Amino acid sequence: MKQRYVLRVNGRDLEAEAGAHESLLDVLRERLRLTGSKKGCNEAECGSCTVLLDGRPVVSCLVLVPDAADRDVVTIEALAEEGVPHPIQRQMVEQGGVQCGYCTPGMIMSAYALLRDNPDPTDEEIRFAISGNICRCTGYGKIVKAVRAAALEMKEQSGNGGAAS
Repeated sequence: MKQRYVLRVNGRDLEAEAGAHESLLDVLRERLRLTGSKKGCNEAECGSCTVLLDGRPVVSCLVLVPDAADRDVVTIEALAEEGVPHPIQRQMVEQGGVQCGYCTPGMIMSAYALLRDNPDPTDEEIRFAISGNICRCTGYGKIVKAVRAAALEMKEQSGNGGAAS
């Protein structure tokens, strides 16, 4: 049996009809057409579906849609402002942290949450923050380099130690 849910996604209240057993990921992709979050394993193993729920990174494949109702959901689509990629998005491309691209949205969302809370992370902190995201292409070195470069770019843009924009 389906019912209507109001989801606050990327700053907007959106309505979706779904069954109580459906995942946030499926509703985002299939009902709301926000396809940036990827459906990889559907078992919380790969992290490709990572979004922010009330500011915290979560794997959206395990969040049931009723549990996301009336909460703040931020997807990869929200990071670019007026068509300008966020520094993390730009640096992932420039530093070669993107290869096949399947893990990229989840990786970026995890990194975004890290840099919002810790604008100057160590490599170890970056690796810990992205540890729930599996990348089979890059070996993680270029991703860590991209997050470091984004942190520096954000710090330079803000002029005050850098908080995630």
